[in-house]
Amino acid sequence: MTPEIAVAHYPEGAGHATRMLAVAKALERGGATVRLAGGGAGTVFVERNGYEEYEPTPVDYIDTYQGGSLRQVFAESVPKTASRVTDYIAWLRETEPDALLTDDMFAAMAALRTDVPLYVLKHDVPALYDDRVERAGATFHTVFQHAAARDFFYPTVWPLSASDPEGVTRVPPVALDGDAHERGSHDVVVVPSHYSELDRIADVLERQGLDVVDVGSDEWDAVPSLLPYIRQADVVVCSGYSTVMDAAVAGTPCVVHPATDEQAAVGDWIERFDVDGFTVAEEPLDVVEAVASPPDAPAFENGAAVIADAVLDDLAERAPDEATAGPGGPGEPGESDAARPDAAGDDGGATAAATGRIAATARGAADRAVAATAAVGTALRASVLRGRRYAAAAGRTIASGATALARRIAAACRRVLAAAGSAAAAVAGRIRATGAGCRRYAAATAAVSAAVVAFTRGTVRARARRTRRGLAGGASAVASAVGRCAGGVATAARAGADGATSLADRAASLGAGLKRAVPSSE
Repeated sequence: MTPEIAVAHYPEGAGHATRMLAVAKALERGGATVRLAGGGAGTVFVERNGYEEYEPTPVDYIDTYQGGSLRQVFAESVPKTASRVTDYIAWLRETEPDALLTDDMFAAMAALRTDVPLYVLKHDVPALYDDRVERAGATFHTVFQHAAARDFFYPTVWPLSASDPEGVTRVPPVALDGDAHERGSHDVVVVPSHYSELDRIADVLERQGLDVVDVGSDEWDAVPSLLPYIRQADVVVCSGYSTVMDAAVAGTPCVVHPATDEQAAVGDWIERFDVDGFTVAEEPLDVVEAVASPPDAPAFENGAAVIADAVLDDLAERAPDEATAGPGGPGEPGESDAARPDAAGDDGGATAAATGRIAATARGAADRAVAATAAVGTALRASVLRGRRYAAAAGRTIASGATALARRIAAACRRVLAAAGSAAAAVAGRIRATGAGCRRYAAATAAVSAAVVAFTRGTVRARARRTRRGLAGGASAVASAVGRCAGGVATAARAGADGATSLADRAASLGAGLKRAVPSSE
């Protein structure tokens, strides 16, 4: 059976989309059917590669935090996050994929909520960040996704280090390949990120007589893949990690000019490990100098096929077990729609009933007001008849006034009824809006809660592993100490035995001397 795999990318910057597109194409080459989602800046590349994608509510934490403040994060990004999670939940429930492969932690939360098998592709691990808030966020989504996912793929250009997350699967850099273009070779490709501008650097390089392809210029039209352009260049200038991985796969020397905190951290790691094929330039002048004397070419394979093969093999191996499992997964009962906190209830009937009750109450009040007014009019007429002393004209005037009063009261009641109906409709609208908002936040809260549970579970497991390693090391040290002690005792025993033997020999010698001395004295 052909697996159907959902592939979702994070919306900040275009690089997330190109990475996930590379893996999506590799999955298709492996025989899978893919569905894409993500939105944001990468949508144009999705369309250029002939795909349509589902676009959940976009978020931009880089803009609201690095370019704003924590207050802006809570005012803008957090509400959009709730909407994004619930959008993903609805999409996954509608499409029912066999698995989700993503670099979007909000899609991962939705997968955890909907019991869709999860695979994660992530490079921005906690050690990349110096800012405490960013490091805390990276720690949460790394530990949570590692605990929730069947596999956590970690694409890098630097070697294995103690800063790598424990238990992840290291893979080569991931790049979106494409058909060769007709332009031919060129000197430099300048690739700004969504958050950087490299126009001035491109202008300076062109004034030096270099043939420059400036991806950030107004004349540039987006292409399905940058890799063919980078492959045919002598050097590439970039800010983001996606182009770093493109250059690594293309085998083109790369000058990194960071713009965001994450990009600066990537640059720090490239310098720390002295990665072949890359140099980091903090200032524009440093970029120009580095282009004039670029580093040696890098040499890496493309990790997209590695990830696709791993996912497809894992799904194939688990398929027989999952075919006999319940809808909630092996050993887990499925969750009915009625049990979901975000399941859509039939609030339309309840709203209509509430509106009807309000309208009926208003109509009853109007009827009672008319009846009371009529009773007042009748009593007045009876008083007029009984009090023959009053003039007939006065009686008619009073009766007429009572009738007019009744009409006015009835008209007022009708206005109250109309206003009550309008108010009821407004209340019903607000109830529907509030209900939808409550369902959305309930779903997001449930997904985030599940993520927190996974994060806690992952943290506990990591600490347990470290504790076991510590206990094993302590036991080894105790065993070594006991061995040394036993050796010391054995040495002392041998020394004691040697001393006893020597003492016995001396005693025997003394006894023999005494024995010889006794006969001689006789």
